[in-house]
Amino acid sequence: MRFHPALALAAVLAFLLPSASRAQAAPGEWISLQRADAWRGYRSDTLPSGWTFDDATGVLLRGASRRDIITRRQFSDFELEFEWRVSETGNSGVFYRATEGTRVVYENAPEYQILDNVGAPDGRSTLTSAAANYGLDAPVRDVTKPVGEWNHGRIIARGPHVEHWLNGVKVVEYELWTPEWRAKVATTKFAAWPAYGWGTYGHIALQEHPGEVAFRGMRIRELSR
Repeated sequence: MRFHPALALAAVLAFLLPSASRAQAAPGEWISLQRADAWRGYRSDTLPSGWTFDDATGVLLRGASRRDIITRRQFSDFELEFEWRVSETGNSGVFYRATEGTRVVYENAPEYQILDNVGAPDGRSTLTSAAANYGLDAPVRDVTKPVGEWNHGRIIARGPHVEHWLNGVKVVEYELWTPEWRAKVATTKFAAWPAYGWGTYGHIALQEHPGEVAFRGMRIRELSR
């Protein structure tokens, strides 16, 4: 058989590239984030202490950690589903399209608030209550379950359109980058950070905070426009 350099190169690439191609799931294919190796620290390559994953229960738990964590993969348009549970006064958040270009993640990424609405100070304002687009858009009503019970969260982001769902109810809906959105940001602490909310592609992030929070069943799928 005659040797063909081009065919030989193609064969080598076919051997080397499958792992990379598998890393990019097709639109609509669910990807599990409920495993320790899906996450790392913000601006770090390792999972910070205080975050633990229980293989037996499939629960990602944050105890006394002072570090945010982010997915190793990045996403643009997506649907994210997860269950969350907090202890009394518990506080956390799920960020999306996060970058690592700022000191901390909340300086650049929008946040789906995770909270004990009754016991945590942020529960005093609907703008910072559970499932809010933190500081900007309040949920239409409080549909949280009692502390210690699991809540079901869902985030849909397609281009500028974002939805927050809680326990089967769409509680927040907003459009990024519009004049109305810019005006709203200008009235908040986020006005101090020019990168806030402008990411079109980035990580999912989970927030450090005092208190305990648990996540399970977290999965994501990429959406086509």
